Amino acid sequence: MNKKQAVNNNENLKQQSVFKPVSSPISQGKLVSKVNALTNTPSVNQLLNPQSMVFNNEKGITLNYKNVIDSLVSISNVVNSADFCNKVYSIITQNIDSSFFAIGLFKEKSNCINLKLHDKVGNNFSTKVFLKDEENPIVQVFKERTTKFVEKKDYLKLSYYKNYSTAILPLISVNKCIGVFIIEDAHANQNTALYQLIASQIALVTHNFELMEKSDELINTDTLTLLYNHRGFQEILTNEIDRAKINKQQLSVMMLDINNITKINRELGHAKGDEVIKLVAEKVRQNVRESDIAGRYGGDELAIILPNTSSEQAKYVAEYLTYSLSCCFIDEIGPIKVSVGVATYPDCTLDKEKLLILAEQAMYISKAKGYKDGMSAIISSSDFNFWDNIALKSYAEVISKRHSQLGINFEEELIEKFNEDHDISDSRIWEVATSLAGAIDAKDPYTKGHSTSVSKFSEALARAINLPEKEVERITLGALLHDVGKIGIPESVLKKEGPLSDEEWVIMKQHPVIGYEKVLQPNPNLRDLIPIVKYHHERIDGKGYPEGLSNGDIPLAAKIVAIADTYHALISDRPYRKGMNIEKAFEILEEGAGTQWDADLVRTFIQIAPSLGV
Repeated sequence: MNKKQAVNNNENLKQQSVFKPVSSPISQGKLVSKVNALTNTPSVNQLLNPQSMVFNNEKGITLNYKNVIDSLVSISNVVNSADFCNKVYSIITQNIDSSFFAIGLFKEKSNCINLKLHDKVGNNFSTKVFLKDEENPIVQVFKERTTKFVEKKDYLKLSYYKNYSTAILPLISVNKCIGVFIIEDAHANQNTALYQLIASQIALVTHNFELMEKSDELINTDTLTLLYNHRGFQEILTNEIDRAKINKQQLSVMMLDINNITKINRELGHAKGDEVIKLVAEKVRQNVRESDIAGRYGGDELAIILPNTSSEQAKYVAEYLTYSLSCCFIDEIGPIKVSVGVATYPDCTLDKEKLLILAEQAMYISKAKGYKDGMSAIISSSDFNFWDNIALKSYAEVISKRHSQLGINFEEELIEKFNEDHDISDSRIWEVATSLAGAIDAKDPYTKGHSTSVSKFSEALARAINLPEKEVERITLGALLHDVGKIGIPESVLKKEGPLSDEEWVIMKQHPVIGYEKVLQPNPNLRDLIPIVKYHHERIDGKGYPEGLSNGDIPLAAKIVAIADTYHALISDRPYRKGMNIEKAFEILEEGAGTQWDADLVRTFIQIAPSLGV
C-alpha cells in the first residue's frame, strides 16, 4: 500500500457519514461490525444532533460534540503520523476543556509504550511505560483492552500531572491493541462515547501509517541482509543530503566491498557467499551508530550513510567496523576482510551521484592497496591525488561499471576534470599526461602502451637530429598525447576487427581535431602541443588529414611524431593482423619517404630504431 492509496481511501471515508460502515485500508469484517455497533448506541446517536451540547465540567464550559466529529473527519486524509497527531492536538485544545491528553503507542522491540503528552499551553512531554509495570493503569488498559477512569494518581511518571483525573482508553484497530489514548477530564464518564470515537479514529489512522511504513520497509529492504536495498538507500541518501544542506552539516558515505566473494562463490558455493554477506550485514547493524543508515549497494558491496559526520570521524567508524569484522572467522574462509572507501558532503562534492562515485573510487583504491598489519587501508576521497595511477584506474572502473546507469563515461569525466585543472605545474604535467595517455590506450587492448612507445621513439628521433633540449621535451610530451583525441572516438570503431569502412574512417579522422579542441585548447599549459596533436597525420604530398597540409606547412615536431606513430603501429599486433618485423616496417617507411613522411627523418629513424627496442 502506498501513501496515495491511503489518502484516496481516507477521502472515501470523509465523503461518507461518520457512523456508516467504512471500507478502509485496514478495516474489513470485525472493525466494520464494531463501527456499526457503536453507531447504534443511544449516546452516539445523540451526538449526531447539531443542537446537542453537553456540559463538560462544573465551570459551565460546553462541549460541542459535532464540531469534534466533523474536525476528526476533516483530518482523515493526512499523509504522515506527525501531522495527524498535531491536528488531533489542535482539535482537542479548541473543542474540549482538557488540561492535557496523551497518545501512547506500543513498541514491540523494547516491550514498552512510548507516551507523548500535550498540554493546553503547548508543552510536550515524552516518557516510556514498560509492560512489566503491571500495576500501572496504562499497562492494564493496554492488556485488558478496557477503558479506565483514574482519579488523581501519579501513573504518568510526570509529577506535574499527578493531581488530575483521567480517562485511559485502548487504541484498537482490527482487533489489535496498538496503544492507549489518555485525556484529562474529571467528568470523563459523561463523554465516554466521544472519547471512544476519538480513540477509534486515532487507532485506525495510526495503524494505517504503521502498515504503510511496513510496506515501504518491505519494498526497500534487501531480503538477504535485511538492510535497505539499493532503491531504499538512494531515497534515504537524497533526504539526508537535503537535511545536511538545510542544517549546514557534513555527511559521509562509507562504501564496503567484501573481498574474495567471487572466489568464495566459485569454490565454496553461493550459499557460503551468502553466509559471509549476511554476517557482514549483521556486524554492520551491530557496530554502526544509531543515526547511521546501512544498505546493500551491490552484490558484495554495502554502503553506510553517516549524517553529521566528517571524513575523519567516518574513517574512525570504519576502523572500528573493519576491526570487528576481522575478528569474525568463518569455516573454510578465515577472517572477514573488506575494502573501505569514504566520501564526504559537501567537502568532496555537492552532487549525490558524484559522492557515491568518489566513495566507490576510494573503496577500489583501498582494495588496490591491500592490507597492512592484517587491516585494510581505509581511504577517503580527500586522501589521494586524482591523477595518481591507482586512483585513475579505480575511477575508470567505477565510471565504466556505472556508465549505463549514469549516462556518462570515463573519458568525458576525465576531460572535464583535466580542463578544470588549469594550474598543472611542470612537475605534475608528465603525471597528468601519462594518466591521460593510459586512459586512451585502455580503450583499445591492441594499442596498450602505444602512446608511451611513440613518445619514446619521438624523443630518440628528436635527439638524433640535435634539437634543443626544450624542444625535445615538448615533442616527447606531445607524442605522449598525440592520440588524445581518440578519447572521443566510439569503441566500436577503435576495436573493430578488420579494416575500417569509409564511414568509419570519416569518424576516425576526427581524432586530431577532437584532441586539440576538447583537450589541449581549453588548457593554457598544453596549447603549445596543439601543432603536434593536430597535424601528426598530415602527409608530405598534401594527402593527409585533417587539413591536407603539404611538406613546408607541416611542423617539424608533427613530422617526427608521424614517423614514430607509424613505426609502432606497424610492429604492433592488430585485431586483423600480427605485428610486422622491423625489416618489413623499414621497407614500408622507405617506400613512403618523400611522399608520406619526410625522407631525411625516415633515414635517420631507420638508423636509430634497432637500438630502441619495441
